[in-house]
Amino acid sequence: MSAYVIAHLQDAAPHPEIADYIERLPATFEPYGGRYLVHATQHEVKEGNWPGAVVMIGFPGIDEAQAWWDSPAYQEIAPLRSRHIKGDIILVEGVPEGYDPTPAANAVREALDAE
Repeated sequence: MSAYVIAHLQDAAPHPEIADYIERLPATFEPYGGRYLVHATQHEVKEGNWPGAVVMIGFPGIDEAQAWWDSPAYQEIAPLRSRHIKGDIILVEGVPEGYDPTPAANAVREALDAE
């Protein structure tokens, strides 16, 4: 099942280390089957507040995403970003093709009935 790394990056000011990070990043995730799905493209906020940029990298599975995050290659360059850009980053497992949300809705109904 696919997995994703989603970064919500804020307050990014230009810095040479950020340029180095951007250039070096793909070489760290490609060995794990990672690929850019979104890279700081324009976004339209429909609800709430979402300043900054979004980066999303897809992986074949959560194990590959976790292995990339923990890899020496990524950990070596991560400070190039974290020293200069605030943000939130999550690793999240996707749902299988044909996913049916009905069981999740039923669980909410059961929880309401239990109150």
